[in-house]
Amino acid sequence: MPKDLTVVMEDRMGQLAMLGEALGKAKVNVLGGCGITSMGRGTIHLLFDDKAVDAAKRALQQAGITVQGELDVLVHKIADQPGALGKLARKLADAGVNINLLYLATDARVVFGVSDMAKAKAALK
Repeated sequence: MPKDLTVVMEDRMGQLAMLGEALGKAKVNVLGGCGITSMGRGTIHLLFDDKAVDAAKRALQQAGITVQGELDVLVHKIADQPGALGKLARKLADAGVNINLLYLATDARVVFGVSDMAKAKAALK
């Protein structure tokens, strides 16, 4: 199952470069991600294949970057057209699933952190 890793870093120049270089040196591919800065800190979500997540955690730790969280996420193909996100989100809502994380990944896929993985998968079949 794909994993989302959350890291929190100082909001200063070069931090994202350091993170990317550490993962690149370890030959770990990032499949998606998002980041936001606030009050001098940056929170970054990174998507990894389940086979690469341990290597990603090791590479980040060796670079002095602490992984604050790890989450199983649902990665689903999404159409690149208006209304596609609304349709998927409606199916999840109608199935009683709360979305607590959203970002886009490579290859026109959307990443959902959800309250109930089984219901979410069934809703999007």
